[in-house]
Amino acid sequence: MARRHILFLIFIGLFALSACAPYTFRGMAIEPSKPAPDFTLTDQSGQPFTLSAQKGSVVLLFFGFTACPDVCPTTLADIAAAKAQLGSTGENIKVVLISVDPERDTPANIGDYVDNYDPTFIGLAGTAEQLAPVWKSYGVTANRRELPNSKLGYTIDHSAYIYLIDKAGNWRAILPFGVSADDIASDAGHLVNT
Repeated sequence: MARRHILFLIFIGLFALSACAPYTFRGMAIEPSKPAPDFTLTDQSGQPFTLSAQKGSVVLLFFGFTACPDVCPTTLADIAAAKAQLGSTGENIKVVLISVDPERDTPANIGDYVDNYDPTFIGLAGTAEQLAPVWKSYGVTANRRELPNSKLGYTIDHSAYIYLIDKAGNWRAILPFGVSADDIASDAGHLVNT
């Protein structure tokens, strides 16, 4: 009987220790966390979207463009799958696509584009002058590459990270291209629940 009692106490102790263990981000943690660079751009409804006004929600930022043939569709599909996987917890997450192609992306077409993945996703567009400071503040690279034998005419080679911002507006982690929906859901879900 005493042996069972001791084993039970050991089990409870191990459970308590595991519950108190710090979370390890699946992506690259920003340590120490820092305030996410603020910005205001135009959303798909033609309304101003200011990042600092989103406090209270977890925000996943992704920089891409509507004519992207591969990276952007894959990433947005994975984010949508992660958000769906989280169920009601996903309702506390705002997913924001910021254009890296100001010449082609308008509020209307970026809105149509993100709606294909999830109607709650937010698309932001602007002029090159409006977008460039936002790209710079997040370390985004976006370079136009001509495609002379293509109907597109050009593409945009760009960095493809997902930036995780917590409910207090702090930049907490970066997820690289190709990360799984499970990893996105784990990191985003952790931020919703803390």
